Amino acid sequence: MSNYTKSTNFAVKDGLSAGTAAKRVRGTEIDDEYNAIAVAVATKANINNTALTGVPTAPTASAATNSTQLATTAYATTAIAAIPAVTSAVVNALAYPVGSIYTSVVSTNPNTLLGVGVWSAIGQGRVLLGAGGGYTAGATGGTATETLTISQIPSHSHTSGWYGPRGADGHVNIFASNQPNDGSVNTGSAGGGAAHNNLQPYLVVYMWKRTS
Repeated sequence: MSNYTKSTNFAVKDGLSAGTAAKRVRGTEIDDEYNAIAVAVATKANINNTALTGVPTAPTASAATNSTQLATTAYATTAIAAIPAVTSAVVNALAYPVGSIYTSVVSTNPNTLLGVGVWSAIGQGRVLLGAGGGYTAGATGGTATETLTISQIPSHSHTSGWYGPRGADGHVNIFASNQPNDGSVNTGSAGGGAAHNNLQPYLVVYMWKRTS
């Protein structure tokens, strides 16, 4: 597109003295002006059924504008980028209505994660994990099973039996003991009650309730 620029200043001719050659309006001057006008008009965009070329520009509308104003590529890019956030907020609002309980293995407030609602922390606790694939992912504690050593077992003894005189049936009631007295006999003590750190694996779970 091009703009029309006047080639001849006809008003200047009015101020010239009579008989001056430049005062005359020549046909070529008029023809040049009309040709320039025709070129400018021919290269302008039509009001109806316009076919623009090059890189036309327009003012960028503010976000969420809903009118007949032209939408630039900048406006479209901003609007498209906002769709996932809006969609997620709508879906999360439906999935977690007021009164919902939300649990997670991270301590971040659900409002930050879901983008919806006001959440109140109601507590946290441990969820024990058993043996099986993936139980160690993010877990705290030890292995799924633990075999205690003698030193980890509480100190204790076992009753081995008793020693006594011959019974009515003629047998001598002798059990695993060399004690010269009647009564039950204990073995020596075993175990020391030592601490061990390999606890059942668990995850710490945080809980919130949506209040509004």
